[in-house]
Amino acid sequence: MPPVSDHPLRYRLANELHARPFPSLSAPCRAVYLAIKQPRDAAARDRAADLAHLVDLLDRHGTQHPQPGATHFSGRIGRHMLKWEQHTEFVTYTVFLQGLGERPFDPADFDVFPDDWLGTAPGVRVTSAMIRVCARPEDDAISDALEDWFVPESVAVSRVIDDDAVVAGDFRIDPGGHQRFGVFVNPGIGERRVGRIVQRLCEIETYKTMSMLGFSRVREIGPRMGEIDGELSRLMREMTEGAGREEETLKSLLAASAELENLSAQMAFRLGATGAYEAIVHQRVEVLREVRFLGRQTFAEFMTRRYDPAMRTVKSAERRLESMTSRATRAADLLRTRVEVGRSAQNQLLLESMNQRAELQLRLQKTVEGLSVVAISYYAVSLASYVLYPVAEWLGLSKGTLTALVALPVVAVVWLMIRRIHKSMEKVGPDL
Repeated sequence: MPPVSDHPLRYRLANELHARPFPSLSAPCRAVYLAIKQPRDAAARDRAADLAHLVDLLDRHGTQHPQPGATHFSGRIGRHMLKWEQHTEFVTYTVFLQGLGERPFDPADFDVFPDDWLGTAPGVRVTSAMIRVCARPEDDAISDALEDWFVPESVAVSRVIDDDAVVAGDFRIDPGGHQRFGVFVNPGIGERRVGRIVQRLCEIETYKTMSMLGFSRVREIGPRMGEIDGELSRLMREMTEGAGREEETLKSLLAASAELENLSAQMAFRLGATGAYEAIVHQRVEVLREVRFLGRQTFAEFMTRRYDPAMRTVKSAERRLESMTSRATRAADLLRTRVEVGRSAQNQLLLESMNQRAELQLRLQKTVEGLSVVAISYYAVSLASYVLYPVAEWLGLSKGTLTALVALPVVAVVWLMIRRIHKSMEKVGPDL
C-alpha cells in the first residue's frame, strides 16, 4: 500500500510553531531593542526591503545571511547576539550585550546600530528600549535603584514567574530616546526563563505602542465624526418637519452615508489591529504571573489606569462609527421609501390624467368617425345617383326621387364598412 501523501504545507506549518525560540540569557547582561514601521500602509509594504536592511547590518560584521524570504533570524554581530523578527506591520531588532556596562541605561549601548544604517531604515522607529538584567539584590536595594532609574509616579514593578525575578519600568521615554526596563533575577534561574522575561517586556512595549496608534487615529477623526453626527441629527429633523424637500434631504443623507462608509473602510484595518494588539498586551502581562512588590503598582494596574482607558476610547469610537453608519443607512432607506411613495402618487395622477386624455381622444375619434360617415355617404350617394340616372329616366322617376331612394341604402353600407374596419383594428391592436 503506498504511503499517504502529505499536505504541501504540513512541515511548514509545524515548523512555524517553533520558528521563533526565546533567547537564552544569563545575568548580568543588557538588551537594546528597536521596532521599525513604515508610516503608512505598513501591512502592504515591500518586505524585501526589511530583509535587505537586515543584510546590510549583517554585512558590516561579516555575518552569514538569512534564507531568502525569511521572517526571523538569529546570529552574532561582532561580540553580540542579534535577534531579528518580521511582523505584519513592523520589524524588530534585539541585540543582547554581555555585562552591565559602565552606567545603567547608557545611550552608548545603542551604538550597536550605526547612525548611517538607521538613516536608511525602510520606515520609522515605533519604539526602542534598553533592558538591564542583573542579579537580584535585597528589596531595599531594588527600591533604591528604581528611585534612581525611573520616574516614581509612573513606575510599575512586580515579582514575576513564581518570584524568580522582579521586573520594573515606567513606560516613559528617557533623555536618550528609549524606554527603560529593569530585570532583577534570582541566582540559579534558567537562561531560557530569563530570555522569556526579556522577550515579554519587549512585546508588551511594542504591542502597547502599536495599539496606541489606533487611539491616535480615533482622536484624529473624532471631530469629523462629531460634525457628521450633528448633520445626521439635522437631516433627521428635516425628514419629520420639512415636507416637500425629500429629494434634497435624501442627497445629503446619501453623501453623509458615503462619507461614513469611507471612514469605516479607512479605519477597518487599524481598529481590527488595535483590538488584536490590545489582547496580546494583556496576555503578555498575564503570563508574567505578577505579585505585588513592596506595595508598588503592578504592570497590570498600570495598564488598567493608563492604557485601558485609551483602548476603551477606541472601542467606543468603533461602536459609534458603526452606529452612525447604520443610522444613516436606515434614514436613507426610510427617506428613499418616502420619495418612492411620493413618486408613485405622482405617477398615479399622471396615469389618471392620461386616461382622461385617452377618453377625450376616443370621443373625438368617434365624432370624427360619425362625420366621416356623413361625408363618405354624401359622395357615395352622389356617385350612385349619377350611375342610376339613366335607370330613373327609363322608370319615369325624377332625380330627387332617385336620390332619396338611394341615400338610405348607401348610408347603411358606408356605416357597416366603417364599423367593420373599426372592429378589425381593435382585433389587430392587442396583437401588436
